[in-house]
Amino acid sequence: MGVQDYAESKLKPSVDLTGSAKECSNGPSIGVIDIGVSQSAFLFRVALPGIRSDQSKLKCEIQRDGKVLIQGIVTQGSEVLQGLPSVCQMTVEKLCSPGPFTISFNLPGPVDPRLFSPKFRPDGILEVVVMRYRRPSDPVDAWAPPS
Repeated sequence: MGVQDYAESKLKPSVDLTGSAKECSNGPSIGVIDIGVSQSAFLFRVALPGIRSDQSKLKCEIQRDGKVLIQGIVTQGSEVLQGLPSVCQMTVEKLCSPGPFTISFNLPGPVDPRLFSPKFRPDGILEVVVMRYRRPSDPVDAWAPPS
């Protein structure tokens, strides 16, 4: 089974949402994920619209078995917008309501949680590359997805 076949058969993860991420049903969804697979790493992207990395206390934990836990706080979403020339009352609200959220899902295999590179993009996407776990006895170029 090649990397592409493995990806197609194994990458339909269950995603658990709580808090503001679960309540957001009208607008852009928090917690929509993409997962990519290579011989040496997994890449995942998580949509976090309306989240600001400097205000949301965003935290990403990755466990060796591939479980990912993302936590944060939606800080936007006030009924009254101030700071404009006049005060605006919101009449249509489609973004997630303010409050804490968690997103959890499993990657399709074990990883080395010490070797990950997170990047929070300006478009509200959290992009993370995490290296697959290799046993010391594994040859460097001989890794293949489990069958």
